[in-house]
Formats: sequence, structure tokens, C-alpha cells
Amino acid sequence: MARSIDYGNLMHRAMRGLIQTVLADVARDGLPGEHHFFITFDTRHPGAQLADWLRARYPDEMTVVIQHWFDNLEVTDDGFFVTLNFGDSPEPLYIPFDSIHTFVDPSVEFGLRFETQMHDDEEEDDDDPEEPDPAPRTEAEVVSLDKWRK
Repeated sequence: MARSIDYGNLMHRAMRGLIQTVLADVARDGLPGEHHFFITFDTRHPGAQLADWLRARYPDEMTVVIQHWFDNLEVTDDGFFVTLNFGDSPEPLYIPFDSIHTFVDPSVEFGLRFETQMHDDEEEDDDDPEEPDPAPRTEAEVVSLDKWRK
């Protein structure tokens, strides 16, 4: 068996660590200047916690904004808790870092996108259609922020 360095997985973990550090700083010190975040996450992730009505409204993914009004931001090793306002209704959420698809701070044109891709060494087995596909690896990629520019 050939050994190799899994740069994609290492990058993935490093980028999620960056998000963890940024959110921990915001939890401790608040948002500096004009910084704010658009965070898109997979609502189907088994660790994601959100109100049933939000999960029904966003059955696949949801984008939240951490900007003017947020409360109870608490960062853990695996994700973060935050209370956000949805139509004058505060709702607590727990978002695992592994569920995040995109993290964008448009105030400084910074963004991360996490994509799920099949690798060449992972081939589908067409002989047994009853067997579910193995979980795809996730890799990180820097996202262009052109669509968020003013």
C-alpha cells in the first residue's frame, strides 16, 4: 500500500480551524469594524441543531448572517452555538464545523468554500446497487467573492 500525504484533508482541517479561531475571537471580543459573516451549512448534517420550522423551510442547506444581531455565540471544538433573529423570533442554532459549505466575510473580500468531490481512487461498485456509496471526501477551495461585491 502506497503512503501519501493527504493535502486536501489537511487543508480542509486547517480552514475549519481558521473559522473556529475567528468565531472564538468574535465570541470573546465582538465583531470588529465592518466585519460580518455569511455562513452556509448543511441542515441535514446529523449534528446540526435548528428549530423544526427552520429545518422544514431549509431542508438541504441554509445561509445565516452574523452581523448586527446575534447572541450567545459559543464556540466548541466541533462547531458553534449562536442565537439569531428570524422575523423578530430569536432561534438558537448549533452549526458543526463539518457541516459548513461556505464562510464569507464580504467586508474584506474573504471567503472559503468546502466542496465534496469523488477522488480517482474511489470508484463506484456497480455490481451491488443495494450497497450505499461510501462517504465522499471533502476538500477545501478558496471561493471567488465576485458575486458578493458591491
